[in-house]
Amino acid sequence: DIDDVGHKYYLELVLEDVLDKDSTVNCTAEVLYHLGNKNIAPDVQFTLEGELKNTAEADNTFYNRIKSLEKELMAENIPDSHGNVSPEMEPIRLLAWVASGYVIWQNSTENTHFQLAQIKRVKQVKRSDEYLAFDYMILLHEMVSQEIIPWQVTVLWHPQHGVQVTQ
Repeated sequence: DIDDVGHKYYLELVLEDVLDKDSTVNCTAEVLYHLGNKNIAPDVQFTLEGELKNTAEADNTFYNRIKSLEKELMAENIPDSHGNVSPEMEPIRLLAWVASGYVIWQNSTENTHFQLAQIKRVKQVKRSDEYLAFDYMILLHEMVSQEIIPWQVTVLWHPQHGVQVTQ
């Protein structure tokens, strides 16, 4: 407890690479939840001991595939009702996962526990620059209340510049 400021947590955890389950890194973090104002995202400071797998080759393959499409990508219900994600939609799911992490961070409190449940729909947005843009309707499962909360998220991505949630 930090008087008149909030609650600070000190964490030690192991992160598992989502693409290579055998690859892990140790992480330490400090998370500060501010008192009173629910509109302030928690402050997070972290350090990693090591590096996760380099995804440059897979990122470039996905980027080139999407750039070469004749029509903008559109998809629904990822994963499907049986929990399946087709291999070509896996990068789309991973981008939504990163974007949902941003939404969760910006909207979490000490009393919430959000998890990405599903991409209800995704539509690629045509752009004139080198970035890829996607409009997502994601469903977040709030584990404490058991609510399913829809969020509209717009994501920009480029393999050399990373992910940016713009809306």
